[in-house]
Amino acid sequence: MPRRPSKPAASRRRSRPKGPGQSAKAKTGQQRLRIIAGRWRGRKLEFADLPGLRPTTDRVRETLFNWLQTQLPGARVLDMFAGSGALGLEALSRGASHLTLVDTAAAAVDQLKQNLRLLDALDDSTLVQASATSWLQQASSEPGYDLVFLDPPYGKGLLADCCEQLNQRQLIRPGGWIYVEAESELQPLPVPANWRLHRQLKAGQGSCYLYQLDDDQ
Repeated sequence: MPRRPSKPAASRRRSRPKGPGQSAKAKTGQQRLRIIAGRWRGRKLEFADLPGLRPTTDRVRETLFNWLQTQLPGARVLDMFAGSGALGLEALSRGASHLTLVDTAAAAVDQLKQNLRLLDALDDSTLVQASATSWLQQASSEPGYDLVFLDPPYGKGLLADCCEQLNQRQLIRPGGWIYVEAESELQPLPVPANWRLHRQLKAGQGSCYLYQLDDDQ
């Protein structure tokens, strides 16, 4: 039987070129998150797969940013224990003017820098490799932050010290917002008296709380 002629090279199926933020498969040791809304809506970004790292789920992020939608345009945002950057990058996508990301893990910081470069957002951000507590001890109260994400590892006892430092050093602007994720059994939360609870949500093994700095206390 005669052989069928092979197809010309030009007609062979080619893989589609990958656009910015697209990857057929995350590299070994990495996972991916999706930005939900804003200027980078739908973009998928890789993040380091580190022990104990638990990015805030899409469902919780959607709820949180619905709560915050009128507060984000022009806001200065601080993402403590940034990890994957899921919260901070979502805020920047939705109109925040500047984002500071703090994390102690070199692998997380390196990947965050790559993602900020990919999004052309290096000029809108500050990236710090340091422990949250050591960074807070030397952080300046000027210009301060309109929104703080505080999502420490569970069971490490870090929340109380971070809340106290944020308050004592006056890093949160008057009327600013603080989002806290903590293990559900941690009750009551060790937050300052002038943080007024605005919303809360149960999510898996943890609970999520949105506070506002009370100017009157």
